[in-house]
Amino acid sequence: MTLRQILPLSLLVLSMAACKKEPYETSLCADTSRIHKSVEKTTEIIVSDIFSPVVAGRIYAYTNIALYETLRQGNPKYKTLAGQLRDLTEVPAPPKDKSVDINLAGLHAYMSVAKALIFSETDMEDHRAAMYADLTAKGLPEEVLEASTAYGQQVADHILAWSKTDNYAQTRSFTKYTVNNEPGRWQPTPPAFIEAVEPHWREIRALTLDSASQFTPDPPVPFSTEKTSQFYKLASEVYTAVDSNKEEKMEIANFWDCNPYVMHQQGHLMMATKKITPGGHWMGIVGLVTRKAGLDMVGTAEAYAMVSIGLFDGFISCWDEKFRSNVIRPETYINRFIDPDWEPTLQTPPFPEHTSGHSVISSASCVILTKMFGDNFAFEDSTEVPYNLPVRSFKSFKEAADEASISRFYGGIHFMPAIEYGVTQGTKVGEHVLARVNTRAN
Repeated sequence: MTLRQILPLSLLVLSMAACKKEPYETSLCADTSRIHKSVEKTTEIIVSDIFSPVVAGRIYAYTNIALYETLRQGNPKYKTLAGQLRDLTEVPAPPKDKSVDINLAGLHAYMSVAKALIFSETDMEDHRAAMYADLTAKGLPEEVLEASTAYGQQVADHILAWSKTDNYAQTRSFTKYTVNNEPGRWQPTPPAFIEAVEPHWREIRALTLDSASQFTPDPPVPFSTEKTSQFYKLASEVYTAVDSNKEEKMEIANFWDCNPYVMHQQGHLMMATKKITPGGHWMGIVGLVTRKAGLDMVGTAEAYAMVSIGLFDGFISCWDEKFRSNVIRPETYINRFIDPDWEPTLQTPPFPEHTSGHSVISSASCVILTKMFGDNFAFEDSTEVPYNLPVRSFKSFKEAADEASISRFYGGIHFMPAIEYGVTQGTKVGEHVLARVNTRAN
């Protein structure tokens, strides 16, 4: 071959090499920080939109189930939740003839479900657009983006269709709670005297429970205003709850406050402080411990999904009891029968007293996380740092759950039986979730 023949051939090879695209790096979307940032964005929007704790729990459940059900498609070690959660059927399988990145599809499914369940849709859409712009800038091919988001949307649509059959929409039009003036019954509390939140939540379809009343706790102590009665003694305990070690107890109460309804009154002006929900706090803990454990995408999704299932069913079980026993709050009782000027450390949330929601969902979360990470998984809880509260250290999930539970007593918003019975109730819910839901094939 002559030099004249070789030269054009060499130029052709160089030209082809210059036009050849760099191979797509499939690990590009396998970054768990994108899951955590999406959950954190959801929490941020839940706080901004002022969703109730129970509705927030519903949002976390459906979003994280969508994420898990997509990501497990890429790992045969993980089982579908279809057939294990009430009325959930298998999501569509990913197409075999397209360039679907299962990690990107899972993120898209999560964000699409979240966007459909919140009010501030633009905030979630902006979050998604920023993520896709970043991935594209780092070399994500357009065909992979299109195929992955199309499949993720299929999963999202499947999960959203399932969510619409849980009776949530119907309960939006149910009659509002009517205040019962019988002695010992719940009454709206200062300063805003907000009406009872979600009195029909027991009618939402559970994910694993056979019924909302499956784990009905022991009944509350009989109401009485007699100073020798057990009920009066319980109220007196709350009245003096922070007398000793006051600073430490108030720190604990404030750290676990998680009340999205806190109102501040200045003259005739009423202002709200937006706070994370108790379920949001436990979602934050899941993010912290999965990072520490170094879990991959599907393992991280599994942890978020399992805890959110416990939150969903824990709130249904708790709200079932709250509106059955309909117990007066300590603030109302103490102001009427002990000290009219007394105020609790924390602002009383707007629903009946028995049992403690924090105790139920914290105990359920504790049981699930302990099963996944072990009895002595220590962690630094920085979940409340964005809300100007310091980091707290825990040697185990049980230590954290126990502190979350007793914080309601220190805060002056629960009698002790509501806390103790709530811990038992939540533990049973968590154990039930673990017994009913198996995410591992082996």
